[in-house]
Amino acid sequence: MQPQQLVSAAQQAMQAGRLEEAARLWSQLLGIVPEHPQALFHLAQQRMAQKDYAGAIHLLQRAERADPKAPAIALNLAFAHRAQSNAAPELEALDRALAIDPYYLPALLAKGQAAERANKPRQAARIYKNALTIAPADDQIPASLQNSVQHARRVVEANAASLQTHLDEALSRARQAHQDAIRPARFEMCKEALLGRKKIYTQQPTMLHYPELPPIQFYDNAEFSWIGRLEAAAGTIREELIALLEDSAGGPKGFRPYVQHPPGAPLNQWEALNYSPRWSAYFLWEDGERKEEHCARCPETAAIAQSMPLANIPGYAPAVFFSVLEPHTRIPAHTGVTNIRLIVHLPLIVPPNCGFRVGNDSRAVEAGKAWVFDDTIEHEAWNESDQNRFILIFDIWNPLLSPAERELATTLLTAMRSYYSGE
Repeated sequence: MQPQQLVSAAQQAMQAGRLEEAARLWSQLLGIVPEHPQALFHLAQQRMAQKDYAGAIHLLQRAERADPKAPAIALNLAFAHRAQSNAAPELEALDRALAIDPYYLPALLAKGQAAERANKPRQAARIYKNALTIAPADDQIPASLQNSVQHARRVVEANAASLQTHLDEALSRARQAHQDAIRPARFEMCKEALLGRKKIYTQQPTMLHYPELPPIQFYDNAEFSWIGRLEAAAGTIREELIALLEDSAGGPKGFRPYVQHPPGAPLNQWEALNYSPRWSAYFLWEDGERKEEHCARCPETAAIAQSMPLANIPGYAPAVFFSVLEPHTRIPAHTGVTNIRLIVHLPLIVPPNCGFRVGNDSRAVEAGKAWVFDDTIEHEAWNESDQNRFILIFDIWNPLLSPAERELATTLLTAMRSYYSGE
């Protein structure tokens, strides 16, 4: 047989479990092509199965010389050295495999295992952390690696717990000395990110990104003097909402699906909610336009909203609306249009099992308790109950933007809008 015929026949024999036949065919191939890397590799694996590690190393070294760009050959050479308890050449072979492919998951896991055997648990945890960063989703991990990946996770988690104890001990005195001079939540996020437990999210506006405005997930309510007044009015606003809901047996007029992308638009995560009543809105202001009929039906809510520092950008803001999320519905992770304004939520009717996440901070939704957040940071919401959830939502100016910057940014956006509308 020709070499390629021998390769095909040997592979078929291996797939069928006829290992002796496959070995014979690979040996026959070596008689024709003495340094055929594939034949050397598979014959070395046979030697490994027979615990002839010296013979396997000899064959793998020849295979590596014949094909120095194959990370699997270097990895198996590392396994053969490990079987002989030869740590130094094992690590050298693993490093060669990773030099060929730095994202070669089996070699990263094997290097972490080598560090563990060398009684270097912290080094192993760092290696495993890198491996987990590039590992595919669980359902895509090969069966041969699943146990190793699970072990890597346990080592990383144990190391993070040990490191946290060490850091907390080191930080104890400094925390006490500066407890009134720092924002504890911000520092805790820094520490959790260092431990690999939280991701630090950045602003990702879909339209206008104003630079040097800090990416704050949830703002401290103490920074807004009007929050208390808004929360005190929650009962009044809720009564007007309930009157709307009781307006007719078929449901209140004016509520419409919040997501309305035109035909042909890429939907991505919005496909399930596009034109769906599962997430609906009743607007008092929309894209900067006051809805007189709706405001007349909710006069107290409209008056309270108008007393807030609403963003005022013709054609864009403010938006003030009741948001309803139906049972067992999730608003997928997304980001807003610009960081020159922030979003305010005032929950009004909240069944159990409703939540909200901004960046790495998730919280339960509690009726009457408002919050302010930057919606250009990835966020999502969910209602896992059997009842509708209702929230009043409106946007305000980002308080860190000066009046002059507000005017310039508004002029910028309205000029862009007029430019495109003139086509």
